Amino acid sequence: MSNIVQYIVVRSDLRNTLNWPLGAVIAQCCHATAAVMSLHVDDEETQTYLKDLDNMHKVVLEAKDEAALVKLSEKLKENEIKHKLWIEQPENTPTCLAIKPYVKEAVHKYVKNLKLLK
Repeated sequence: MSNIVQYIVVRSDLRNTLNWPLGAVIAQCCHATAAVMSLHVDDEETQTYLKDLDNMHKVVLEAKDEAALVKLSEKLKENEIKHKLWIEQPENTPTCLAIKPYVKEAVHKYVKNLKLLK
């Protein structure tokens, strides 16, 4: 597989401050990832990424809170980086965002200051 990567960014405060169960946080990542893949299923990089299922490369990063996640989403929109900001219902709370698969060099600069989720 080429150097195509998918970044997922989830709020770390969901567990650390708001005490969400780990499974609920993982579900947010799954929702955002499934949604962005569905929205961009016909995209060339997404198709290339999906052709080699056993070698997909995902990186899960953390945003410290809702404000940081929304700010990242806005920055991605400004730069036409395709992504899905997952907003959990019925709470109407942004929890996670998934960027569609891209060649790493095209998107790494937008997430390079984020830490791996712990």
